[in-house]
Amino acid sequence: MHLSHILTHLGEDREQYFNAVSPPVIQSSNFVFDNIADLRKKLSDEGAHHIYTRGNNPTVQILRKKIAALESAEDALIFGSGAAAIAMAVIGNVKAGDHIVCVQSPYGWTHKLLTSFLVRFGVSHTFVDATDTKEIAAAVRPETSVLFLESPNSKTFEIQDLSACAALAKQHGLVSIIDNSYASPIFQRPIEHGIDIVVHSATKYLNGHSDVVVGVICGRKKMIDKIFASEMMTLGATISPHDAALVIRGLRTLPLRMQRSHESAMQLVQSLRKHPKVEQVYYPFSPDFPQYELARKQMTGAGGLFSVRLKADNIQQIETFCDKLQRFLMAVSWGGHESLILPVCGLYHVAGREDPDLPWNFIRFYIGLEDPDWLWEDIERALEEL
Repeated sequence: MHLSHILTHLGEDREQYFNAVSPPVIQSSNFVFDNIADLRKKLSDEGAHHIYTRGNNPTVQILRKKIAALESAEDALIFGSGAAAIAMAVIGNVKAGDHIVCVQSPYGWTHKLLTSFLVRFGVSHTFVDATDTKEIAAAVRPETSVLFLESPNSKTFEIQDLSACAALAKQHGLVSIIDNSYASPIFQRPIEHGIDIVVHSATKYLNGHSDVVVGVICGRKKMIDKIFASEMMTLGATISPHDAALVIRGLRTLPLRMQRSHESAMQLVQSLRKHPKVEQVYYPFSPDFPQYELARKQMTGAGGLFSVRLKADNIQQIETFCDKLQRFLMAVSWGGHESLILPVCGLYHVAGREDPDLPWNFIRFYIGLEDPDWLWEDIERALEEL
């Protein structure tokens, strides 16, 4: 199915909506039945009918179809956050006594799910260096049920060999799940490599406008139906129809935004690699990235997210550099139109939190849709403060 058809037409039965170009927001929480027979028919398959928006809503259903097609999946579910999507995908495939193998240093709330939540219900875990498939294989136990991947991760961008991981999971009867937020389905489609379930923080690139918090699960219809009927309907972490409409709006420009962010990031990465005050640049499509060949093999682009370590004598110098930047906003998350920094030094000495494992001179950059030359002027000025 052509990408342009997915983004512009798929799921949009315009003749049902007065031939409107943009689908309407069906804000209704409730849907009526014609008669008793109709009630019984729809209750027998709630995932296929509109009964109550906590389950299935027409506007959300359009978004489900589009994102499933983008990921080469049979179906998709939409949730109120990326953390909810990750939790539903994992919880839907474990029981008490099971074991999960997970990449080292996953997204913070994935780490929290495994270390603080699931352990309360007898589900154990092992974090592994998943850049080496042999390390994953060595961690598998008889009770292992899930292999959780994040490729690349969103700070130092370690990559897993997706085809090898999928084969390993099938060999051991594991459900393979991947967080594909970094690359998006524009630059990486894990299901085509054999991965079972793809999750996204669709707050990032898929929405792309920094105005909706949303999560996605994609996979085989049988698996999606199972999660829908149990975890989704029970825990109710749904997205509103209005927010779904905003994400549909965001998808229209997804390829353009991804390509722009990728090209601008490549330009800035090349400049930073040459700068004498830069110690290291982390970016999967940079030739000096340790897994560069694997990145080029299974990704067609790397988007706008990269990290740097600056040469500095003390943390105050890094703080000064960050405060001098005028064209970057300082914020968590990424994937919108605006360029951002997230300095690790700001995560040190926070009341009630442990200091991070990353060094204080480590800064994550996200490059949005602004002119890269304009952004580089800002970085150069701030680097002079070092």
